[in-house]
Amino acid sequence: MDFFDKLKNWILVYSLFLQCASGFYLPGSFPHKYNIGDQLSVKVNSLTSIDTEIPYGYYSLPFCKPLEGVKDSAENLGELLMGDRIENSPYRFKMHVNESEIFLCQTNALSADEFKVLKERIDEMYQVNLILDNLPAIRYMNKDGYFLRWTGYPVGIKVKDVYYVFDHLKFTVLVHKYEKSTVPGVIGDGDGAELITTDDKYITDTPSYMVVGFEVVPCSFQHTTDLLKNLKPYDKFPSPINCDPATVAVMIQEGKPLVFSYEVNFVESDIKWPSRWDAYLKMEGSKVHWFSILNSIMVITFLAGIVLIIFLRTIRRDLARYEELDKEAQAQINEELSGWKLVVGDVFRVPENSTLLSMMVADGCRILGMAVVTILFAALGFMSPASRGTLITGMLLFYMFLGIIAGYVAVWLLKTLNAGNTNGWFSISWRVSFFFPGIAFLILTVLNFLLWGSHSTGAIPFTTYIVLLLLWFCISMPLTLIGGYIGTKAPHLEYPCRSNQIPREIPANRFPTWLLVIGAGTLPFGTLFIELFFIMSSIWLGRVYYVFGFLLVVLILLVVVCAEVSLVLTYMHLCMEDWRWWWKSYFASGSVAIYIFFYSINYLVFDLKSLSGPVSAMLYLGYSLLMALAVMLATGAIGFLTSFFFVHRLFSSVKID
Repeated sequence: MDFFDKLKNWILVYSLFLQCASGFYLPGSFPHKYNIGDQLSVKVNSLTSIDTEIPYGYYSLPFCKPLEGVKDSAENLGELLMGDRIENSPYRFKMHVNESEIFLCQTNALSADEFKVLKERIDEMYQVNLILDNLPAIRYMNKDGYFLRWTGYPVGIKVKDVYYVFDHLKFTVLVHKYEKSTVPGVIGDGDGAELITTDDKYITDTPSYMVVGFEVVPCSFQHTTDLLKNLKPYDKFPSPINCDPATVAVMIQEGKPLVFSYEVNFVESDIKWPSRWDAYLKMEGSKVHWFSILNSIMVITFLAGIVLIIFLRTIRRDLARYEELDKEAQAQINEELSGWKLVVGDVFRVPENSTLLSMMVADGCRILGMAVVTILFAALGFMSPASRGTLITGMLLFYMFLGIIAGYVAVWLLKTLNAGNTNGWFSISWRVSFFFPGIAFLILTVLNFLLWGSHSTGAIPFTTYIVLLLLWFCISMPLTLIGGYIGTKAPHLEYPCRSNQIPREIPANRFPTWLLVIGAGTLPFGTLFIELFFIMSSIWLGRVYYVFGFLLVVLILLVVVCAEVSLVLTYMHLCMEDWRWWWKSYFASGSVAIYIFFYSINYLVFDLKSLSGPVSAMLYLGYSLLMALAVMLATGAIGFLTSFFFVHRLFSSVKID
């Protein structure tokens, strides 16, 4: 290959890159163009309900099955952990070909079990989730002057103790005409890609289209059984089917079959492919997000003022006066010291359960790092809702690879607490690799048994369990040990003063100082509780959360508030001659987890009133507990490390023997 051939190839690659960059919208999702008459295949996802939060497989109900058999679509780890089970469906369309009265199938007579399960799913308000070209089916409705939208459609409806099923679906597929580009580009979907070029031999007069919308209207229509005798799947029904969503007609009865049909209408739309997710990602409450951020800034400003007073007016003044004295005067004033200067001989005394403290701080740093990196990538668009499961997969991978940070912090902190002694570094690194992952694995296993017992698709498959264990033991643990080894080589932080042999007696206080520590968690909670509502709604009410830019700002503000709160509380305890600041500085900011868990209970009582069944409640509380524990570790690590460096810097400025 000569120089000009290489140059030509590089120009082509560069052109492809420019095209991808100019048309890039949601990473992991690429436009796919279809010619008129090309087949479009609809996929099905798990049945979901905000009433139970327990997903079930689509074919757990007596629905029509595809002629070629049920096949699973490619799923990533995040989809499996979220309970998504994407499978093929019998619904088939032809691009830009309108069809009506399409007979799908007639099921067998409903057995007693099928009849019972179908009624239960209708009572529990389960939704059917369909997917076309990676777009979930969306349903619109005008109710009491409000324009409502949902993803999916209900299995059926109950009217006066009679159960009706939606057996006819009216689909509307919005398409946008493919506009030929002047630059070569890559067009494809998750299954492959094709090169689109402006070369004349590739250009045809046949128009191509891209799917930009997928709407569904469910109907309950009574099919005439006499007309079904000679019909095969995808045949046209002999009589017209009037789809009226305001009326119901098909009662489900034990021993009677169900008949399913559909129609599809293609509508050309002005919506361009990069904007096709706007209907799903409609931002609601943007003013509330801004109010949350402004509220957090006010809290930060208030705390910053207190910190400024502490540093500039109190500590700086005391240190300036102390440095002006000669040695004899310093020796004399040592006997008259008060406040934080009196605990100089005890402030760096090794705390109780120092190994546990090191482990919790280390795992908190790893969780915080995972949160920052994940939210940053999501804010940049690399973990969009269009790529199902990528957010969970990314969080899991980031957490594993940040094990090297956890091992380093744990060993470095333990080495500092033990005045440079690195004995036991392997033991603490090993424990860190098991600490939070072990707790999470235990909680998820208990919840998984509940889901297994309910035959839910939310249960983690056994093979996925094996994959998680392999990731844990083969990637996370070795990286944690490597980080611990690096921590043994890192220089530790030397204390500016020695600890006395006999601990100083702590003066009695009028009220327990731990009450002040627990109450301090209200300030970090005030920073995030508004954003927490949107996160909870996306998890439990099926709403799409995508305002990761707001979330990134809130996370930064939360870090600042946690650092300031812990610093102020630590200084107050030292002024009260309480030298046991280690754990209190950790929980001064980590106590926000208590309020998050209480808020979760409040959300369960007042916002998830319809949540039914002990299994659903235990699932909710289990996941809420795991979330609160992760927040406690992350915020506690922020507060402790801030206080630790503050105390070290403070007493490094005091010249007391």
